[in-house]
Amino acid sequence: MNNGPAETVVCRIFFYVNRSGNGQLTLRELKRGNLIAAMQHADEEKDINKILRYFSYEHFYVIYCIFWELDTDHDFLIDKENLIRYGNHALTYRIIGRIFSQVPRNFSSNIEGKMAYDDFVYFVLAEEDKSSEPSLEYWFKCIDLDGNGVITVNEMQYFYEEQFHRIECMSQEPILFEDILCQIVDMIKPEREDYITLRDFKGCKLSGHIFNILFNLNKFMAFETRDPFLIRQEREDPSLTDWDRFAHREYIRLSIEEEGDKNEGIEVWKRSVEAPF
Repeated sequence: MNNGPAETVVCRIFFYVNRSGNGQLTLRELKRGNLIAAMQHADEEKDINKILRYFSYEHFYVIYCIFWELDTDHDFLIDKENLIRYGNHALTYRIIGRIFSQVPRNFSSNIEGKMAYDDFVYFVLAEEDKSSEPSLEYWFKCIDLDGNGVITVNEMQYFYEEQFHRIECMSQEPILFEDILCQIVDMIKPEREDYITLRDFKGCKLSGHIFNILFNLNKFMAFETRDPFLIRQEREDPSLTDWDRFAHREYIRLSIEEEGDKNEGIEVWKRSVEAPF
């Protein structure tokens, strides 16, 4: 990867603005999106990190560092076993399998079973910003096993089965799928109860949580326990997206870890200097 920040910016722009997903921005997409406004903001603002849409260097830093942590051999490619470690093993094997089957998006790596950096950018934006329409479309394709444009009860049950067993392994009492299904129907209020359409998902503010129920254990549990820290964050600045909040938390975490590594290195150096010959 020759220019990580530039590649990340381009990927973010195409994820949100190129709604057709064909890799080519049209004039209509530019007019409908917020890219031009973000560019104008970039011209006026000296601090690039204050431009949360697309251009923030801190956001690039977060994405790149997470990718680097997962890419253990640092060949700028990650496989299923790398990605399963994402978010402290938050995701199920079944959803990881769907991602690597390239259902939501074809990989650019052209290497079987390998995800390149730009593929990861699309994934992490979809995973951490489930309130956005591109994210809903990404995960809808994953859950829609037969690709017929609707998500059925059987498809949801297929993905929830793994969540159910994971909760059991944590020695907690899992929620039966029948009860989960009632929750989903109550939240999304689909036009028909025997299946859910993409339109149903886009009309529901809790759609992201429904996907978390099906394949992200950590976020599912956090929602069920109503983490007061996350609730307070949302109330403090409702203009921020889920992605903005995630990137802010991760940047702080990475900064603390980097500072800790520096301090540890200084202590090692001091001990080596003070050690008797």
